[in-house]
Order: sequence, then structure tokens, then C-alpha cells
Amino acid sequence: MLMSTNLLLRDLTVSLGGRVVLDGVDLTAHPGERIGLVGENGSGKSTLLRVAAGLLAPDGGEVQVPPDLGYLPQDGGLDPTATVGEVLHQALAPLHEGVARLERLAAALADNTATAGEYDAALAWAQAHDAWDADRRSRVAARRLGLQDLRPEQPVSELSGGERSRLALAALLTRQPSCLLLDEPTNHLDDEALDFLESALLGLPGIVVAASHDRVFLERVCTSVIDLDPSHFGTDGRGGRRFTGGYSTYLHHKQAARRRWEEAYEAEQDERASLETAARTVARDIAHGRAPRDNDGFIHHFKGSRVQDTVRRRVRNAEQRLAALDRRAVPRPPAPLTLTGAFDEQVRAARVRARELAVHGRLRLDRLDVEPGEKLLLTGPNGSGKSTLLGVLAGRVRADSGTVDVQARRVGHLPQDVRFRDPGRSARAVFEAAAPRRDLAELGLLPPGHHSRPVGELSLGQQRRLALALLVAGLPDLVLLDEPSNHLSLALVEELEQALRDTPATVVVASHDRWLRGRWSGSHTELGPA
Repeated sequence: MLMSTNLLLRDLTVSLGGRVVLDGVDLTAHPGERIGLVGENGSGKSTLLRVAAGLLAPDGGEVQVPPDLGYLPQDGGLDPTATVGEVLHQALAPLHEGVARLERLAAALADNTATAGEYDAALAWAQAHDAWDADRRSRVAARRLGLQDLRPEQPVSELSGGERSRLALAALLTRQPSCLLLDEPTNHLDDEALDFLESALLGLPGIVVAASHDRVFLERVCTSVIDLDPSHFGTDGRGGRRFTGGYSTYLHHKQAARRRWEEAYEAEQDERASLETAARTVARDIAHGRAPRDNDGFIHHFKGSRVQDTVRRRVRNAEQRLAALDRRAVPRPPAPLTLTGAFDEQVRAARVRARELAVHGRLRLDRLDVEPGEKLLLTGPNGSGKSTLLGVLAGRVRADSGTVDVQARRVGHLPQDVRFRDPGRSARAVFEAAAPRRDLAELGLLPPGHHSRPVGELSLGQQRRLALALLVAGLPDLVLLDEPSNHLSLALVEELEQALRDTPATVVVASHDRWLRGRWSGSHTELGPA
């Protein structure tokens, strides 16, 4: 791995467990650029970041990275034996040392024992990292990320997963490395923390590369989007993966590139069918088999030979054009992951009534009325009872007091944490046991290659796709979704949101997703503290 002021990944190839994860991927970033990585689950976003961070050696390709690099994995990547104070001290240490070195060089420069070049380099580094403001930044980051109540002597091992991730993020934002590699940095953040993160990244002079499913983050922060999903015309419409702009503009161009792919494939199939027909029937299309008229036998023989030559030439031309099509064939576009129309077999929608509902320490709700076909969005801070309410409506959580009346033939519930009773069973077996009249491949939610894998070996996103397939196959009257965009690809989330708008079923969704919330057209209930 070579050091550079820029980030350069060229022709990157990585295989894991016998599967090609990255194949010929390029990524170049200069200081000031903020790149968002998107793609289906398993497309290689985390793998690419690990290669750039020097934690995984690629099978092939070139890697050049800035020497001052910071990496945030999804789990935070902190040493569980360290304390909160030690983590923050390690982040501040190089900044304190940078200021101290600058002061030593200033004194040495006055004594003519140091060069102006050394001093200028140290000054530029300190200014780029805003080293004099590091202690204040550390305090602000801890407060804005909700870490102000953590004790300095508290071990990392005692923190929740969300607290670990936020602590690691606070340390990186305090240190301000010249290149930041972030894997799903918006996980576990509330709105205030998200605003702080986005403002901090926008103010950095260095490189930011972030894998994210957060559409608002991609829209507000990123100067470019790189899509790791395979596409014949790429993200930019010319075969490339990169598009300059935020999420909404990227999405528009991705959809346009998809349409061009579909049109090119259909046009090629039409041309192929026409050439194949020509190769088979061109001889019959030329009337060379009539009997000769009186006294024109020689002429007929001569013309017949010319006709045969014409036939052979036209057949050969059609075959050559077919061979050329084979060499540059446009691949069939993969079936889109779509749920639009998946609920159209509903006969009637559900109705929900709840009064004086309470689950001790988790939920308190005076009144809830959801009419047939209504689309209701539940919002509120963590701990306000959104998941608990969905559990009550699904019949999985028992209320301590109050009444709840759910009038529905079938209820479909997608919880935040998907669990399967037998992790050793294959995805196909789990699905067929619950939905014997539906086909898992028909729904298109799980790649065919994963149907035979044990559900315990599937990623979180793949397990969530399987749970969503089970929900859809059950044809529910009442659809209950808890943070439906978690662990799902952007393409699938877009399709799911469209399906929810189209379905005649009654829908109740709990979500922190700012993009979903900002575009919600149904009713809205905000829950308060229990």
C-alpha cells in the first residue's frame, strides 16, 4: 500500500470465501471530496473500505492512501479493554503533540537550529487539523453525540453497541484525519447527532468516503456517489459507477440508465429475432424456383445462379451480424427488486382501536384510531414505545392496562430484530413452511444463490429480506413495519415505500428514516416518553 495525498484504488479485485466481491473496481478521491458508497447488501461496500484502511489485502489492483487515515467500522472497532477516557485521549494525543512540536520548532527556528521548511510543514499540519481547538471539539462531539453521561473510567466493554459506535465517531471527528473511511456512520444516531455529524463532515478539508443507506446523509453530505451494483450502462449512463451529485440526482440518473439498459436489451432481442428469421427464410423470400418460359432455359440457369449467390450472401450476412451481436451482447437486466403490487390481492383492509394503552416502563398511549386503508407513521425518540406499540398490535406484546381492538384477518409484522427459530434450516425451507402456495424466487427479494443457505449464515440484510418475503407472502390486511429501511438496500427501500403507498392494506410504520419521514403522505402520530 502506497502513501499519497489522494485516495486511489485502481482495478481492485477481492474474493472472499470463493466468491468474487469486488471485480475491477476503481475509486479516486481528492481532498475536499466526500464520496458515498451505495449498493445492494453484499455488493462489497464494507470490503472496499477495509481494503482502503489496510485491514484486507486485495487479490489484485493498486492501493494508494493518505498517511493520516481514520476508519470507522460498523461496530466502532474499539478495544473493549480500553476506557472511555483512554479512547478520547488517544484521539487528542497526536493533536496535542502537533501543537507541542510546532512550539519546539518555533523556538528552534529562533535559535537557527531548525529550518523554515520543517516549521512550515508542522504549521500546515496543525492548521489542517485545527489542533488548537481539539479539546473543545472533543467536548462538543461527546455532548452532541449523546455521550456526556459516560464516565472516563468506564470500560468500553460495558457500553452498548450504539454507545461504542458513537464514541468511536466522536474520537475520529475530534482527530480530523485527512482521510475518513466511514461504514454506515449514521447508525445509532438521533436527529441532533445526525445534524452534528453532517455539519462536521461538511467542514472537513480532507477526503471522506462513507458507505451509507441514509438517503438524507447522501443528499446533504456527498459530492459524488459510487454505486457498486453491476449495471450495463453504469450509474453515469456511460458504463461508469460514479456520479457527481447528491442522492436525488444520482437516483434520477440511475433510473434513466436502467431504462436505457432495458431499451437496448429489447432492441437487441428484436434485431436478433429479425436476423434469425432472415437466416432461415431468405431463400424462400426470393422467387427463383419458377419453371423457365419457352426459349429462356439458359437465361433462367444464369439468373438462378445469381439468385443462389444472393441467397447465400444474405444468409452469410445475417449470420455474421448475429455473431457480432453475440460478441457485444447486452446482458439481460436483472429483474428489479419490487414489491409494487405485492399486496393487491387484499379484499379488505384492517381497523385498529386502542384506548388508555400502557406497558409499564415502555409505552403509554391515550388513544389510537387507524381506519381501513390508512397509512400511519409513528415517530418519537428512542424509548417512546414505537416498537412496543407495534408488538402490541401484532399480538406479540401484552399490554398491562387499556384496551386494543385489531380487526384484521391477517397481520404482517416486520420487527427491528429478525430472528428465526431454527438457524440451521435453509431460507427456502423456512419460506415454504410458512407460505406453501408462494414461490420465494417469484418475489425476487432474496438472490437465488442464497435460497439453499442456512438462515443463520445469511447477513442481517438478507435475513431481513427473507422476513419481508414471508410478510408479503402472508397477504396481510394489517402491515406493521419497524424501521423498514434498516439493513435494506436503497433500491429495495424505494420499491417498498412505493408498495406501501399503493397497497389497499392498512399500514403502520415506525421509522427514524429522515428521507421516509420527509416524504410521508399519510397520517402521523408522535409518541412521547412512557
